[in-house]
Amino acid sequence: IFFFFYPVDTALLLPEFDEKQMVMLFRLIFKENAAMVFTYMEPEQEQVLIEAFTDSELKFIMDDMFIDDTVDIIEEMPANVVERILSAAGGKRAAINTILNYPEDSAGSIMTLEYVSLAPTMTIGDALKKIKSRGVHSETVNVCYVIEKHKLLGTVTAMDLLICDDDDLLSDVMEENPISVKTLSDKEEVAQLFNKYDVVSLPVVDNENCMVGIVTFDDAIDVIQEEAEEDYFGNKPTFDEE
Repeated sequence: IFFFFYPVDTALLLPEFDEKQMVMLFRLIFKENAAMVFTYMEPEQEQVLIEAFTDSELKFIMDDMFIDDTVDIIEEMPANVVERILSAAGGKRAAINTILNYPEDSAGSIMTLEYVSLAPTMTIGDALKKIKSRGVHSETVNVCYVIEKHKLLGTVTAMDLLICDDDDLLSDVMEENPISVKTLSDKEEVAQLFNKYDVVSLPVVDNENCMVGIVTFDDAIDVIQEEAEEDYFGNKPTFDEE
């Protein structure tokens, strides 16, 4: 019955079983939910599953997982497990390595490269067609990015696309000069911008305003949570202090 739970609930329930049972039950999860369930699990359980997976099972999970989630998992795994993940990542390996090369405290380290980019000369109708074909591979389609020669020009929201006429040009309806962050911006400062500006994603650009990736709300929340935990444990008195 638990296979009908939300992925996060399934991920919380699986560790209640011993390792052998957990692996067996994970293999029974609907394929379309497996990668999502996997990303919600703790690193210890993820490692158990990875070590039990066949190469084809691991490749299926990696193919269905967003790049930033894969990077998060890699950062928690021992070298031998990382090697298997990278081998299974296939065409995503270069993108994974790109993110891993950014400093740990930077926006680049928490961004994803999977977003929808649109040209300013596109009509609304053309944009919708592209989103339908590419959106499934993107972390969000709530906000899409208007780019020309790699330069970030503006953003359009799903609401913009739905209420405008199909013949309208993106250049006429996009929001120009959107808030953006640099690849080396401090990730904690980036996370605070989500609360300040009430956004679901932020574009990440280089020093020449070329689009590199996006930071999404869920990754910002993770940063805020990590910061809160560090502050709590950092300020918690030791037994000697008590």
